[in-house]
Amino acid sequence: MLTVASTASLHVYVSEWENGRRSISERYAKILRALLGVTDDELQGKTVGAVAPSVEANGYDELVSRIDAARSVSLTMVNTFMDQTELFRTMDRQMGAASLIDQMTGHLSTLEEALTFAVLPDTRRPVARALAGAATLAAWQALDAGAIERAWRHYELGKHAAKEADEPMYLAHAMAEQAYVLCDAGRPETAVELIRNAQRAGGTAMSPRLTAWLYAAEAEICAKAGLPDDCRHALDRAMRHLPEGDDARDPDMLSIFLNRGHLARWRGNALALIGDDEAVRSLYEALDTVDPTFIRASAGLRADLAQAHLARGEYDQAHDQLRQARLLANRTGSVRQRRRIEQLTQRL
Repeated sequence: MLTVASTASLHVYVSEWENGRRSISERYAKILRALLGVTDDELQGKTVGAVAPSVEANGYDELVSRIDAARSVSLTMVNTFMDQTELFRTMDRQMGAASLIDQMTGHLSTLEEALTFAVLPDTRRPVARALAGAATLAAWQALDAGAIERAWRHYELGKHAAKEADEPMYLAHAMAEQAYVLCDAGRPETAVELIRNAQRAGGTAMSPRLTAWLYAAEAEICAKAGLPDDCRHALDRAMRHLPEGDDARDPDMLSIFLNRGHLARWRGNALALIGDDEAVRSLYEALDTVDPTFIRASAGLRADLAQAHLARGEYDQAHDQLRQARLLANRTGSVRQRRRIEQLTQRL
């Protein structure tokens, strides 16, 4: 038989259980309201009178506002976006990518927002072109900083933007640089296929300087894939397509810098990778002409020279070049170059 005390305890227990059940039910109701976008009355099946759709109206108002803002993006504004990318490019080659991550992230977000809410092709294409250039730069910076997955995603963004903009040159460039991610990941054979696909994607739309750049990149990647004959043939094609003169900048593709001095460095790098004795001569020729503002490129050149000296058994010269390469790589904070320098140092 239940006593008064035990009955009271039972009432307390039942009351607490009921309260707990209501609390759980309320939590589930809150979750359902958030997922389904309904009110309590609608969730319980109650018929209610017409109410002002303030939430929906605000949602549409915000969408229309963003569409109107994107439509107002003029050619002048697109040029401003591209000028900002150019500024980041200059800072990157002189100071390295590490200090630009936050700025590049904000820059890409602004361009993606503008493209997402741009409606008509005449508005979308210029924004997409600006986004393609910025995304490819951000991808190379991420690769340099050792953020491999972020680099891959940025290259994908750059490729999609280039297709949206109908810009084969931007697409070819993004694909070719993405091949370096595959190389660093230990898949040089796939990287060779990708860079050759990049050349086909560019087709007849490519400028002579970009064509030469793509062949030089193919030569380097073929060297890493253990294809010495393909490497040499690609270097010959790069030389044939490179325009005459000292100008390095491609006016049709501002991210491309290539003249005979740059190509001599690239040639030396590729030949060093396949153990060709000619590499040292090409690299020292490049060292005499390298632009001092290209800090990261200078670090790479010193590492190339160290590799070429190592292949010839010239360890003192290799040690000296690695020391200078390490100093330059530390200035730019390049994780990718420091990793390569350490790998070469272990061979001394």
